[in-house]
Amino acid sequence: MNDSLKIKNIGASMVLDAESSDKQEFGSFYLSRYLGFEISYRKDICIVKFIVKPPMYNPQGTLHGGIIATAMDVSMGHLLNHTSGSGATLEMNIKYLLPIKEGNVICEGSFLKQGKTISFLQSKLHRVDGKLAAYANATWIPLKK
Repeated sequence: MNDSLKIKNIGASMVLDAESSDKQEFGSFYLSRYLGFEISYRKDICIVKFIVKPPMYNPQGTLHGGIIATAMDVSMGHLLNHTSGSGATLEMNIKYLLPIKEGNVICEGSFLKQGKTISFLQSKLHRVDGKLAAYANATWIPLKK
């Protein structure tokens, strides 16, 4: 099977995973299912795990920075929602350190400082070999209910 057909088949499978549910909530929403995110919590950490697949690659053959940013944003936003309610990202700064070409990726979101009106969070993304591939910090504001 040529690379183009392989990417199309994997992409079609990703769409089926996304469409497997109508849920649009924390822990299971269309984009998270499409990207194969597994979201869990350990104490004050939100863990987002996923497997890198060829449709997620940039033209250079590595995981696209937008996918990395999405996983990091999800890890922080889900943690905020899990501890104090939903919020919105005011700003996020990402440092890309190493390319990711394959395997499992683990992203961990945690608090730097949790406030009533503003919270500061961070996220670290590790490759399958355990090396830190990217890190981010972000400022969040709680959404009024």
